[in-house]
Amino acid sequence: VYVEFEASPVFAVNSATYSPLVSVSFPLFETNEQKLHKIASELLHTEKAYVARLHLLDQEFCAKLMEEANKGTFPVEVVKSIFSNISSIHTFHSQFLLPALGKRMEEWSSTPRIGDILQKLTPFLKMYAEYVRNFDNAMEVLKHWTDRSLQFKAIIQEAQSLEACGNLTLQHHMLEPVQRVPRYEMLLKDYLKKLPQNDPDRRDAEKSLEIISTAATHSNSAIRKSENLKKLMEIYEMLGEEEDIVHASNEFIKEGHLLKLAARNTSAMERYLFLFNNMLLYCVPKFSLAGSKYSVRTRIGIEGMTVRETHNEDYPHTFQVSGKERTLELQASSEQDKASWIKAFQETIKTFQQKNDSFKNALKDVEEVSKAELGKRAPRWIRDNEVTMCMKCHEPFNALTRRRHHCRACGYVVCWKCSDYKVGLEYDGDKLNKVCKDCHSILKGNGIAEARKKGILEIEASQFADHSIICGFLQYSEKSKPWQRIWCIIPEKEGVVLYLYGAPQDVRAQCTIPLLGYSVDDSPKPTDLPASFRLSQSKSVHNFAAESEELKQRWLKFIRVAVKGEIPERPTDNNNTQEVCTDSS
Repeated sequence: VYVEFEASPVFAVNSATYSPLVSVSFPLFETNEQKLHKIASELLHTEKAYVARLHLLDQEFCAKLMEEANKGTFPVEVVKSIFSNISSIHTFHSQFLLPALGKRMEEWSSTPRIGDILQKLTPFLKMYAEYVRNFDNAMEVLKHWTDRSLQFKAIIQEAQSLEACGNLTLQHHMLEPVQRVPRYEMLLKDYLKKLPQNDPDRRDAEKSLEIISTAATHSNSAIRKSENLKKLMEIYEMLGEEEDIVHASNEFIKEGHLLKLAARNTSAMERYLFLFNNMLLYCVPKFSLAGSKYSVRTRIGIEGMTVRETHNEDYPHTFQVSGKERTLELQASSEQDKASWIKAFQETIKTFQQKNDSFKNALKDVEEVSKAELGKRAPRWIRDNEVTMCMKCHEPFNALTRRRHHCRACGYVVCWKCSDYKVGLEYDGDKLNKVCKDCHSILKGNGIAEARKKGILEIEASQFADHSIICGFLQYSEKSKPWQRIWCIIPEKEGVVLYLYGAPQDVRAQCTIPLLGYSVDDSPKPTDLPASFRLSQSKSVHNFAAESEELKQRWLKFIRVAVKGEIPERPTDNNNTQEVCTDSS
């Protein structure tokens, strides 16, 4: 059915006006056949664009990095761990699926169906499962080597400058395979809605959708993670690439402009806040031709944070955020904006507390399982990023040669060497499960060999967590070595010793510093990080930097007592922890 009407466009030629009649016709509605053809055409169109992205990943990014890796600039395994099986995915789509869809559209008048073609896709979905499983690790390795190798970074930047890249980052393009399977699912669902019940393609289309939907569930989870990671990368760039926030455990919650009310007078200053699941970044805007840029004034941990409404006669829509590091009185743009911020803070604080309680219970459960119910019930796992070293052999983890694994009996995070054992577990129907060496010995009835005497560094950081004078993250550099973020503790029982760990649940300290006799210097140097201080004794120099000046003074308060050989008094307000690490929540 078509509708016809006449239009009268008016235009002038040589000062004369003409109004010709133009006849236009278009269909009043699309038939089912036309809708099915439209869906199939969209599938082909998006497949062509997808193959172009795969070509970019495979031939421009992966191939160029592999070429450089073969020269020995960086390990070949790094490139393989980032791009996983992208070459296989590219080959399948460019040489098989895309040509099949193109041919089908040419023959659509005689063979109007796509279910049979998509059904051929289902055996290859295993490739996507492998890619999606590796995605988080790929993002971590990519960031690590972009920061570490200038040549690695240069190759990526060169490829990103290509016109085909569309000014998008490698991370953005790597998300394409993760998003593609849900796209097939959406198109198939739409196709089946329009497909008659008795259509010969219905059986193949339904079977394809059933399998693709299962794969899409895993992809959707990865998409949510990658979208959060993409947002973290954007914020990282807005902060001048100076704040270490790009981490799988960090979750972006809310951002926005607010006014900060001065404590000493009635002035208000523009500030910008980034709220995450574990911290608040309190920032000041700075001028930049490259877009919005901010510098972090204070990092406030969610641990121990409170939020409440305030009432100010001169400034409406105000509320107060109070953390261990700092208290802020802020003004929102409206009552609605204020309510939105307060709700976001309250929900974030509540979730953080719940996860923190669960984590503490999990640690208790690990002990109970390891001693009384080993193998009889599933343990609660120690989270991967709570440790930087194997909890059995104490060797440090890395992304290539020593990956993290979980013992299915005790829940500890161990390396592959320490988890290369299998035993039947009662809670899993006596199926063989990967366990650590100690659990294997116990479950096999061999007991544990007499443990060697632990060294001075082999004390778990978690043992000090509730019995410390002060503990938290600091930046650390010995002499002129690069800065690194470490977990520092002054234990209550050893109040004159500073323990340095890689992470809050590490089972072995990197080193200890007996504070007695050290001199403390907090005068800034041009090359120092903000809020830095030094401990020196003879030729031994240890450089530290806190997240803020307030935290720096908090640490110095206890250290200045300890260097005199006196035990610092533990705070009675139970707020001795400057900051709980992200993953201990």
